[in-house]
Amino acid sequence: MSRIAYVNGRYVPHGSAAVHVEDRGYQFSDGVYEVCEIHQGRLVDETRHLDRLERSLRELKIRMPMDRKALSHVLREVVRRNRVRHGLVYMQVTRGVSRRDHPFPSPEVQPALVVTAKSIDPAKGVKMAEKGIAVTTAPDNRWERVDIKTVGLLPNVLARQDAQEKGAQEAWLVDADGNVTEGSSTNAWIIKDGALITRHADRGILRGITRTVVVEVLAAEGLRLEERPFSVEEAKKADEAFVTSATKIVMPVVSIDGQAIGGGRPGPLVKRLRGAFRRHSELAAA
Repeated sequence: MSRIAYVNGRYVPHGSAAVHVEDRGYQFSDGVYEVCEIHQGRLVDETRHLDRLERSLRELKIRMPMDRKALSHVLREVVRRNRVRHGLVYMQVTRGVSRRDHPFPSPEVQPALVVTAKSIDPAKGVKMAEKGIAVTTAPDNRWERVDIKTVGLLPNVLARQDAQEKGAQEAWLVDADGNVTEGSSTNAWIIKDGALITRHADRGILRGITRTVVVEVLAAEGLRLEERPFSVEEAKKADEAFVTSATKIVMPVVSIDGQAIGGGRPGPLVKRLRGAFRRHSELAAA
């Protein structure tokens, strides 16, 4: 079955889906995106993702391309047409199409919306979690407003490529003080003496949706949360480490820059969190 994409009001074959050459997302990275997991045919944490989408759009002064109910319908229709039971649905909103000029278009143009979906084998994620992943570290040279989920991801791409070339699956970005901010596409966590430590979700990192759910899991499970910076050296001495994202859920980290963490095996607390995640995430019918 061929994949189907939604592009600016039309459902089209994925292979021929296209946007205009003067779309401001292409010209200026002037747009935002969200990715929702699909689990057993249902959207995971749709409400939280759409809340964050609206916040990102407000921060860039881009209006919603359609009302929220209509956008939810488009997401479900794309999932349905692609017959995704386990996978991801991706939505991207840009300021729209206008002649290339740095100021916002005047008069305002219609924001552009693209939605795609793809299937993922859930067994692969389970197998990866059983083994854990390796991460590398790289300087965090992104713009300061990383709390906005923009499509300007080149520093993230370069960090992830460097990690891949070193045989790792993720890169942790490190600020000028030597502290980990977040991963190239994940939030970063360590565990030490029973405390789960992650950087505070201010403008220095993206407030991950999976991160938010995990914070709720910690409260429900009676586990101790510390929202504070942690250094690379502290991370290398941690009892356990992990990353969170819509694509990786709760994924154990077993080495940092080649140094084993927790004996090089996923630890008990990370396994506990991964098992508890589904009980706290929101599942909406697709």
